[in-house]
Amino acid sequence: MKETEFKIISSEYITSSASGADIADDGMKQIVFTGKSNVGKSSLINSILKRKNLAKTGNTPGKTRLINFFLINSFFYFVDLPGYGYAAVSKTEKQKWKKMINEFFKNSKKVCLAFSILDIRHDPSENDLSLIEMFENYKIPQIIILNKKDKLSNNELFVRKKAFDKLFDKYNTIIDLLPYSSVSHFNREKVLEHIDKIVNTEAI
Repeated sequence: MKETEFKIISSEYITSSASGADIADDGMKQIVFTGKSNVGKSSLINSILKRKNLAKTGNTPGKTRLINFFLINSFFYFVDLPGYGYAAVSKTEKQKWKKMINEFFKNSKKVCLAFSILDIRHDPSENDLSLIEMFENYKIPQIIILNKKDKLSNNELFVRKKAFDKLFDKYNTIIDLLPYSSVSHFNREKVLEHIDKIVNTEAI
């Protein structure tokens, strides 16, 4: 299979923010990653970047409690948003996370793409759908990552992908639904192709 010419040359952690409002607007584009606390978001980011632990992973879901910024190729950001829906976190903490994400999207003018990460084995939760609706309302292009593809047989994958295609058919901002495996890096090249198109386009 021919690889895309776009490469991740460098990636570095820059800062974490409790609100997103204190991040300097340096004009660089931002690609955001959202998903439930146990959906494998950090592993996905590390897989895309081919880094082992740039985005912190752990046995306890909910490790990302701040908005984390990573500078990629010195000219755009990956923005790792706090995971949501983790049962062991208090209601107050959940509300704080929700407010943090809302504030970020209200303040940030450079979000050009969102990766909404779902577990391919399960139907989306209300929180999943709320964020997908939010991207739709903000007119932010989004890619649905159907993560943990390696947990399914080919037949199961076909059935689940078809169900997600039908569910998300009504959304105008969804530009792709990609089964993904952070174990085998399945569909990594397609993710890079989408990133390439977005970050190398003048307008956002």
